[in-house]
Amino acid sequence: KRLVHNYGHGGAGITLSWGSSKLAVELGLPGHSGPVAVIGAGVMGLTTARLAQEAGFPVTLYAEALPPDTTSNIAGGQFHPFGHFRRNRVTPAWQAQFIAAVDYSWRRFQIMVGDDYGIRWLPTYAEAPAEDGGGPSPLDAYHPGRTMLGPGEHPFPLPRVVRFETMYAETGRFLRQLTRDVQTAGGAIHVREFATPDEVAALPERLVFNCTGLGAGALFGDTEIQPVRG
Repeated sequence: KRLVHNYGHGGAGITLSWGSSKLAVELGLPGHSGPVAVIGAGVMGLTTARLAQEAGFPVTLYAEALPPDTTSNIAGGQFHPFGHFRRNRVTPAWQAQFIAAVDYSWRRFQIMVGDDYGIRWLPTYAEAPAEDGGGPSPLDAYHPGRTMLGPGEHPFPLPRVVRFETMYAETGRFLRQLTRDVQTAGGAIHVREFATPDEVAALPERLVFNCTGLGAGALFGDTEIQPVRG
């Protein structure tokens, strides 16, 4: 049985959902035939399920909890990757993969803007770093209208502020619509808990995507996984 791990990213789960799921299905689907299992019904599980369906595979989604009772439901939903990796532990190849994931997510969210998925553009303000940070960043392309504001140009008690436009997901509506999309495309959803990897191995599907988020720590013995907050 092939198992592909796609936990998600603390601080950037909504942002990277489509892009990370694209990387996951590109690992798992080539050479596969037959049904696919996805474990977890948060944003990673739902986007992984949708991409597998779009590639023509029948999908069954297994989850201990469904929206609105998932960790993803309390995400902020801002399209802005934040706090999901340590710079001293990643390679240039990893960084390139990260930007590719950001780019794919960026394009997917743009075609979902509107009331159905609860995606909208909003002006956003953030505290500017004390220094320029070494010049332009590859992420600047995903912050349209990025402008540095100095004293007197903004109402915040800070010396400098960065203003940019970005998308926000109304997470409850977004996850609810993705769940409907999975079901509309013929996907089955079963509420069940997995206590051991043996129970995952007993599933009838030969390809399984692990999208259990924080639950992956206990299920697969990942001692490094931890919540961003709480």
